[in-house]
Amino acid sequence: MTAVRTENQSSDWPALPHASLFVIGLGLMGASLAAAARARNICREVTGWDADQAVVSQALALGHIDRGIDSLSAGVQQADVLVLAVPVLALADIIGQLGTLDSAGKIITDLGSCKEILETAARQDGGFPLAGFVPGHPLAGSEKSGCTAASAALYEGCRVILSPLPETAPPARALVLSLWEKLGAVQVLEMPAVNHDQVLAFTSHLPHVLAFCMMLALDKDATPDEVWCCGAGALDDLTRVAASSPVMWHDILVSNREAVLAAVDSFSREFDFFRRAIAAGDSQALLRLMGRASDLRRHLSKPSDSKTFNQCVSRTRGTHSTMVHYKASPAGALAGKIRVPGDKSISHRALILGALAEGESCIDGLLESEDVYSTLHALRNLGVSITEPDQGSVKVDGLGAGGLKPPCAPLDMGNAGTAMRLLIGVLAAQGFDATLTGDASLSSRPMGRVVDPLRQMGAHIETAARDLPPVRIQGGHSLQGIDYTLPIPSAQVKSCLLLAGLQARGRTRIMEPVRSRNHTELMLASFGYNPERADSVLEVGEHVRLKATRISIPSDLSSAAFFLVAATIAPGSELVIEGVGVNPSRTGVLDILQLMGADIVLENTRQMGCEPVADLRVRATRLKGIKIPERLVPLAIDELPVLCIAAACAEGETVLTGAAELRVKESDRLDAMGSGLRMLGVSVEMRQDGLRIQGEPGRHVFSGGTVDSRGDHRIAMAFAVASLRARDRLRILNCACVATSFPGFVELACSTGFDLDTTDDSNDCE
Repeated sequence: MTAVRTENQSSDWPALPHASLFVIGLGLMGASLAAAARARNICREVTGWDADQAVVSQALALGHIDRGIDSLSAGVQQADVLVLAVPVLALADIIGQLGTLDSAGKIITDLGSCKEILETAARQDGGFPLAGFVPGHPLAGSEKSGCTAASAALYEGCRVILSPLPETAPPARALVLSLWEKLGAVQVLEMPAVNHDQVLAFTSHLPHVLAFCMMLALDKDATPDEVWCCGAGALDDLTRVAASSPVMWHDILVSNREAVLAAVDSFSREFDFFRRAIAAGDSQALLRLMGRASDLRRHLSKPSDSKTFNQCVSRTRGTHSTMVHYKASPAGALAGKIRVPGDKSISHRALILGALAEGESCIDGLLESEDVYSTLHALRNLGVSITEPDQGSVKVDGLGAGGLKPPCAPLDMGNAGTAMRLLIGVLAAQGFDATLTGDASLSSRPMGRVVDPLRQMGAHIETAARDLPPVRIQGGHSLQGIDYTLPIPSAQVKSCLLLAGLQARGRTRIMEPVRSRNHTELMLASFGYNPERADSVLEVGEHVRLKATRISIPSDLSSAAFFLVAATIAPGSELVIEGVGVNPSRTGVLDILQLMGADIVLENTRQMGCEPVADLRVRATRLKGIKIPERLVPLAIDELPVLCIAAACAEGETVLTGAAELRVKESDRLDAMGSGLRMLGVSVEMRQDGLRIQGEPGRHVFSGGTVDSRGDHRIAMAFAVASLRARDRLRILNCACVATSFPGFVELACSTGFDLDTTDDSNDCE
């Protein structure tokens, strides 16, 4: 068995301008790629092979390739980059042949529209070089086929989906990404193979099946003259793809059989709804079905500009198409008057409660981040009509607690842990089955703290091992209210049980030994229902009906915290952060910073709906180390990473305990901050439930160097703040995650005086 090549062997891979590109299969797709590579001078040489040598001669005569190759082995031996452009059912055979040839050290990609069968074949062949394998699928094509139909412009403006394996070396992935960008692709996305096949079954394979069926039905029920005479634009739009190659589509449908059948079954269910409504003359049902479909179609009208579309792609691929890093250099004083984005916690709750209310709710100040778009997209998939957010304003046409519709596919929550936990509570009481999934980060975060009490209420819920997602909820089981004591303070667990309790029989009582955020309780009051509270006990009644309302969302104190710490530790700074939510259940970060000696003043305090709001004025000052009171930890749980930066800049020792919750966030935040601070020269003692940080009040607290955010947005932004007191530039890895909570962070930070820039790894391939 040939050993799999590793990332350390990537030095064998040349940059694209010096590479020899070998296209295997010279039909429409392969010949078009070869022609484009030649026309754009992307590679040193473009060679081609086809099982039909007459096609090779044809491609050479048409100028699509520099040289024709008469054997697969000769082409592989001479090439650096291989592009597999053969029919889908032939890919497994080609992969098997490559496994017997000397393909180690080659970068290999493909153009096929089915990925799982390809990945399976690659893994089954022990000699196939997985490190250099980057499966790809350009969303381009033509009704015409063959080498003579090839065009160097075929891929201009197209989107491309890459499905790299866990073993794929980053330089190989980066080179294939660069290849597609140079070929003219407007967007290169990433999506795991299984997700790719499921999504394409709905978006491409099913439409082709419908087009074929429509033409067959027309042939039986109408003459060609009648079709051409009476056919309108809709018929042409729907059936155009029926002229595609039958052989190619046979291969695709057979290769992606299970996903296509699932798509056909889903379509059949929707079709049956329409048939029954038409047969019964049910105008209300027809209008509801068509209205929902019309609303969904409007959201797809401009996918390249749609945040919902981009978030959908981000969810399914689990990573971003390009790995974003920060370059953060030491800077001077910060100054200005700024406004941070809307509160993420409140944004999730506003959308969910708006969906459960009866009537149209209007929301202002919604955070337009990836996490919030996960919630929005999931609610749409549950039948809720939600307008596209416009500068933070959105309308939610609530269906009532019993009006949600069965989703046609798993609800992918991306990286939104809050959204997943709250929706588990909502869905536990519904009359239909539902599955919630997430990206790699969310899939590593346990859901047992919400699932266990819901099971006590009567919910039927299954999870993966160790209570990890995906979470499968079996509908049709009524819930019974319970008395439950929170073992660890958690607003997410409390909110999940409140949402379930609203739909349960009897009363649900939640005991909070230590109070957590109360956004859900306050917002329920805005929707017409006041939970009862007596000391540490929170109680809700049964089968509550919520009424639509208007919600205004303040700026997020968790996002403001990065600038509060930044202006405190950067000498000479003074910042004003406007319109920040200062709910007492969230102000632990203010209390902790003020105990450390920070100069923070609340100005223009006021109410924004049910939430208190203020402008925060912060001036630089010297901090002192403290023992952080454990009662404040739950009230500052999300701000603790950046408070660790403040602690490192304080005089003396800061001790954090009672923060074990941080180990099950987007990352193990205690380990991420402790390890990162040590990398930057700070003395840190790491404990199971906290940290002991020895502060250094000097000008240069942190050395320069590289730290890894571990794909956690709050870790990334915390170390960006550390750069203000660093000796040399910091490089912070894996920062695309910041978009989950704080879109525009870099631009806003730079406007105040940060020296912060982004870079990506796509340049590593050149």
